[in-house]
Amino acid sequence: MIKKNSVIASLLLLLAVGTSCEKSPAEKLTLNSIACVQCHTIQSAADLQALSLQPGDTVIMKSGQWTNQELTFSAQGTKQQPIVLMAEQRGAVIMKGTSSVSITGQWLVVDGLVFQEGYTTGKNVVDFTSSSSNCRLTNTSIVDYNPPAATTDYRWVSINGSYHRIDHCYLKGKTHQGPTMVVWGTSKPMKHRIDHNFFGERAAVPDNGGETIRVGTSDWSMTNALTTIEDNIFQRCNGETEIISNKMGADTIRNNYFYESQGTLCLRHGNGSAVYGNYFVGNGNSAAGGIRIIGEDHLVYNNYFQNMAGTGQKAALAIMDGVPNSPLSGYFQVKRVKVVANTMIKCKQSFDIGSGKGGNSRTLPPTDGNIANNVVSQSAQSTMLTFTDQPVNFVYQGNIVFDVPTSQQLPAGFTRVNPQYTLTTDGIYEPTSSSPVLGAFVGNYPFAAAADAGAPKLDTKHRDLLKAQNIGPVFMTGLGNSLVINP
Repeated sequence: MIKKNSVIASLLLLLAVGTSCEKSPAEKLTLNSIACVQCHTIQSAADLQALSLQPGDTVIMKSGQWTNQELTFSAQGTKQQPIVLMAEQRGAVIMKGTSSVSITGQWLVVDGLVFQEGYTTGKNVVDFTSSSSNCRLTNTSIVDYNPPAATTDYRWVSINGSYHRIDHCYLKGKTHQGPTMVVWGTSKPMKHRIDHNFFGERAAVPDNGGETIRVGTSDWSMTNALTTIEDNIFQRCNGETEIISNKMGADTIRNNYFYESQGTLCLRHGNGSAVYGNYFVGNGNSAAGGIRIIGEDHLVYNNYFQNMAGTGQKAALAIMDGVPNSPLSGYFQVKRVKVVANTMIKCKQSFDIGSGKGGNSRTLPPTDGNIANNVVSQSAQSTMLTFTDQPVNFVYQGNIVFDVPTSQQLPAGFTRVNPQYTLTTDGIYEPTSSSPVLGAFVGNYPFAAAADAGAPKLDTKHRDLLKAQNIGPVFMTGLGNSLVINP
């Protein structure tokens, strides 16, 4: 059944449904600013297929159970008049059975769906096709959408095309093979944005392919993706060693929160990416890792690590050895990395340089890097700095370390001094007003733009991130209640 309503009625409906979604400045670019040229109300995938959609149209999915509905959302909107497929009430359209959504076209928005109590036989749950661009998935949840066999491989969100945004979604409980979300590479930068999503618990899989987000593949590792992953939460994402597996170049991974996740943010392939403003809280989990660095010209700065118990390739900062004449699928030598103004509190191993030496033919040490203005305050039985392989032509300057045994020799550029950090009510440690890290920043690192050593003090943006404010779908509340930080 398809109903067509007047423009005025459509606008009233959009305002009624859309006003509550104003969660952040970015969210204001959504439905209540879209003029509905024509509204359609549908009750099935067949209803959607029967429509001839025009720029500015809005398709309202009736609230209720949508069982075995494989939606094909194919249309051509415009920047000024996108075409919107949205739930009559966000969170009240329940996609069950073998339900899925395929998005093909330009300037399309999918808003407000819930996938649960179902699975596919191999089809991706939400699929941005290669013929799509400038499309958006928002305010959508996918929970426990698992097949009977854990070896069945499909993605919950598969992103082909270019210029897409996936935001304010909730994905939790994936137990089967395949990354939760995949960005597929092309010969041109894709420029996607993945933001304000809550990635909940993910069980380990027995083989590779358990990433929460993977950007690209080794085939495209020498191509720049220019994709941004920001303002997301990763809670106990334990699918495999790589929580985020970044396999293309010139990406930005910033202002994310990794909570008790048994893996790493891995710069696996590609060059020239920036990783900054991220928070890692392990609460002592022995498999919780930090940032794993492979490749050339990466910037890793202003990140915060607390109670991370991972070691080796799961150290807070693991700078890997490379493979001579590496194939695209191998490990390229780390060159010219800049690791600047990060803070590590009570981590079992803060730095592992030359990590992974010898395994998988890795014999090339990191070269021409900078480790500067980092702050380490560790606990007993911790290792501040390990040289698994000796780097070549590394520069160390302005690093402040505390509780490092005098028996451990440190290169010049590391100063043993109490940084005078104190625990805040947010569960994060910050320097006191008399801390020696204040005004201690040295060297020429304009990308960090700071006067102090270590990660910046907690600001409103990051405080909201740690509490899961403005994260996930508008119809879900209390997502931050389980993110308890142990001091």
